[in-house]
Amino acid sequence: REELDRLIAEERAKLQRLSGMTREQAKSALLKIVENEIKPDITMLIHHKQEEAKRTAEMEAQRIIATAIQRYAASHASELTTTTVNLGNNEMKGRIIGRDGRNIRSFEAVTGVNVIIDDTPDTVVLSSFDPIRREVAQQALEALVTDGRIHPARIEEVVNKVQETMEETIRSIGEKAAFDCGVTGINPEIIRMLGRLHFRSSYAQNVLQHCIEVAHLMGIMAAELKLDPALARRIGLFHDIGKALTHEVEGGHAIIGADLLKRYGESQIVVNAVAAHHEEVPSESIYSVLASAADAISSSRLGARDESIEMYLKRLEKLESIANSFSGVKKTYAMQAGREVRVIVEPEKVDDDGALILARDIAKKIENELQYPGQIRVVVIRETRSVEYAR
Repeated sequence: REELDRLIAEERAKLQRLSGMTREQAKSALLKIVENEIKPDITMLIHHKQEEAKRTAEMEAQRIIATAIQRYAASHASELTTTTVNLGNNEMKGRIIGRDGRNIRSFEAVTGVNVIIDDTPDTVVLSSFDPIRREVAQQALEALVTDGRIHPARIEEVVNKVQETMEETIRSIGEKAAFDCGVTGINPEIIRMLGRLHFRSSYAQNVLQHCIEVAHLMGIMAAELKLDPALARRIGLFHDIGKALTHEVEGGHAIIGADLLKRYGESQIVVNAVAAHHEEVPSESIYSVLASAADAISSSRLGARDESIEMYLKRLEKLESIANSFSGVKKTYAMQAGREVRVIVEPEKVDDDGALILARDIAKKIENELQYPGQIRVVVIRETRSVEYAR
């Protein structure tokens, strides 16, 4: 054995002297020759494998999305700006209008909703771009019709009572949405925000219904990808929660929603997925990608959204925000499809002369900041009440 090893070593030394290269140099040269020969084949093989992986990934993605859509085929109705109330009999219309129209004027003033009374038997139509106002007006009008006593003082009393009970209604709507999605352990304030989404629309699509749909789609896709379906549904339900606050807080709804969720103890993975679903911040998990995909599926379905209605609603919101920007303004209502703005002022801050000046200033600001057909009527209402009790 030792003799054999010695002969091999001698032969290697002889070969190195003849070639002028060490063993390592010879090995390197040989490998380089082989590499150059097979390099085109390797490149082609890699390219084929990449193309195959891409095709497989696309087919798998299409399968997952198709499965999610088929398994969650929810119906959808576009949000309208009117609500119809059944009166039971046509005589009630006269009582709603009141003597010289005082009842209908009072109702419109306290609710901020247009009451449309036409030839349609036994019904009136409530019109407002704000769903919460329409809901309050509907409940109040139904209560007044049932009670039978309809006069300005009673109208104000009933509307105030309905407004007080709206918080409980909003909370129960939020709880039902969470139950439908199988999401538990939610902070009560988040529940309240979910309930508020029921009264918001985006391009005529109900935002809460959209969130529920995204939650179910995300849960199905997460299950297909062997991820956590419960976590995915939680993210889907919360992904647009910032839209409940967009009138009150500056910024995009995804960032606003993420800040809200972080404040009320949601995990970082939920917070980031909500913040990143519109790619405003870097994504930290695959769940933000799922949220973006489910969001796109829900919003792009045929008939789900209407851009013309959204532009109309934004114009009315802008109209109200212009009037609300002035000092002394208590409430503002855009009426008659934006052709009239009713501004209720605080009487202790704005006197009669100030009301005239305020109406002119609001009209001037609307002219400068908005584009609109025709003209917009600005009505400033200053009401002083003196109350004393006889004992």
